[in-house]
Amino acid sequence: MESGEPSTFSFQAEVKQLLHLMVHSLYSEREIFLRELISNASDANDRLRFESLARPDLLAAEPELGIVVRIDPERRLLSVTDNGIGMSREEVIDNLGTIARSGTGQFLERLTGEARNDSRLIGQFGVGFYSAFIVAEEVTVLSRRADAQPGQGVAWVSDGRGEYRVETVERKERGTTVQLKLKENAGEFLQAERLKALIRKYSDHIAFPVRLVGDGQEEETVNRAKALWARPRAEIKDDEYVEFYKHIAHDADDPLTWSHNRVEGKREYTSLLYVPATAPFDLWNREAPKGVKLYVQRVFITDQATQFLPLYLRFVRGVVDSSELALNVSRELLQQDEAIGAMRTALTRRVLDMLDRLAEDADKYAKFWSQFGVLLKEGLIEDFANRDRLAKLMRFSTTKTAGDGQTRSLEQYLADFKADQDAIYFLVAESPAAARNSPHLETFKERGIEVLLLTDRLDEWVMQHLTEHGGKPFKDVRRGVVDLDTAKGAAPKPEPLDRERQALLKRVKQVLRERVDEVRVGGRLRQSAACLVLSEHDLGYQMRELLSAAGHKAPVAVPSLELNPEHALVRRLDAESDPGRFERLALLLFEQAVLAEGRQLDDPAAFVARLNELLTELGGQGG
Repeated sequence: MESGEPSTFSFQAEVKQLLHLMVHSLYSEREIFLRELISNASDANDRLRFESLARPDLLAAEPELGIVVRIDPERRLLSVTDNGIGMSREEVIDNLGTIARSGTGQFLERLTGEARNDSRLIGQFGVGFYSAFIVAEEVTVLSRRADAQPGQGVAWVSDGRGEYRVETVERKERGTTVQLKLKENAGEFLQAERLKALIRKYSDHIAFPVRLVGDGQEEETVNRAKALWARPRAEIKDDEYVEFYKHIAHDADDPLTWSHNRVEGKREYTSLLYVPATAPFDLWNREAPKGVKLYVQRVFITDQATQFLPLYLRFVRGVVDSSELALNVSRELLQQDEAIGAMRTALTRRVLDMLDRLAEDADKYAKFWSQFGVLLKEGLIEDFANRDRLAKLMRFSTTKTAGDGQTRSLEQYLADFKADQDAIYFLVAESPAAARNSPHLETFKERGIEVLLLTDRLDEWVMQHLTEHGGKPFKDVRRGVVDLDTAKGAAPKPEPLDRERQALLKRVKQVLRERVDEVRVGGRLRQSAACLVLSEHDLGYQMRELLSAAGHKAPVAVPSLELNPEHALVRRLDAESDPGRFERLALLLFEQAVLAEGRQLDDPAAFVARLNELLTELGGQGG
């Protein structure tokens, strides 16, 4: 019943632009409107609860706070009602006729001292309200302030096209009802089961019960109305943590570990972070949705809050809940401010702390590493500030480990360091088999010096960033001159070659020409005849493939060929007087070295033909 003349107003120009943006492109999912309306209802209840601390009479008549979602399919109506603080006529005009103008915001500005601290659960009635026009052809807001006389209500009505109407009405109940007349294409939001699913998805942990009424069903409380992460850790059992993880991660497996922490002081927020046991199917797609769930005052904002952890920790699941964050337009788009950076640093440190503790259980950490180890290697490239911590979390297959499992830490490597050893040695190869059987390892195996065996596609790139650990430099056994007999710290001094050997190296170089930079005798080989050696600054094979896959032209790298003069095949080559046979043998040595790297030959058919010809000749000689 009307008790005053209606007044018609025009939206501000910014609001007209916002409404057009809201309806056509701002929100990625239409269902977001329900989250926003329930969020605003929760804000109103929180504000009343806070004001009642000073004025208990405001809650006296109806002390229980809650939210009701009501549907009327026949009339295509959906409404969200709270019994919170409500709005006066002036507040309705101010709050709903202008952009991001909030009575709650002005209320917070008046608070000082402990009152400001106590109000951290109070939200802001912002522009999220306008999301109602995504699904509604008309929106009606009915409200009465908690401190107004019974019957003194106000109605706000608009179709969102430019004008809104405000009139005084009789309303007995305190609080606010937002009623939507849904568009023809929004019928899904009149289905009780659909609404239940959305309420549980977005508002499960709001501090007030959210009840659903209508469509021939009895009133039902849909949400849990409690936030597990907001409860003291001492009150929460492990199985509750596990159940909550499965709820938010949609994962049937138990998590490996979790960390629940509340930060108070300058930054006030709660985090509950989990390390899963298995990787999701889209983990390796860096463009796939990722990030922890963000709540503000236990209101779900987004499950893709990527601002709080670096990309290499995208396997982490969990919740961050804060009332200190600055939110803009849609509550989905976080402003990049100082608070975000500080939280990101702290949460990254907390995840690494979790992994440090997890590493104390070798079996659990092995399971983690098998699923997510490559992501931590990404961290070595991306996160300079935490590189030392990440290095300690690395696990490697080495010449001392059995099988191909990556189980050895750098701390274990350093503990077994030889007295005269001056570097952490590593080998990058195409496969575990190619690594373990690489001719580059022969002198290291003979002397019992451990070598890290790196076969992941990212490893060569990683090792450009991991240059030292524990005061020891890393050295690639495929590069430069290796002379383990050289005194520690001294420059390698290869023995002078006699004229015969010098002549052999010169003859082989003449055959291979531009295929190799030089042909030399080195200290790597014991059983094998030859190996290829890169210079210290050449890009390795993995890096060239990565660049090529990314569409970049990789710079040419020409290796050197290192020969073992004691090998029977090299002695046979040295003794060969026939120029044609010498050329075929020299090419065969080079191609064998390429194959030993686990790489493909440029011309496999020519290799086979050359090998068959040599075998035939040797067979003929034997006959």
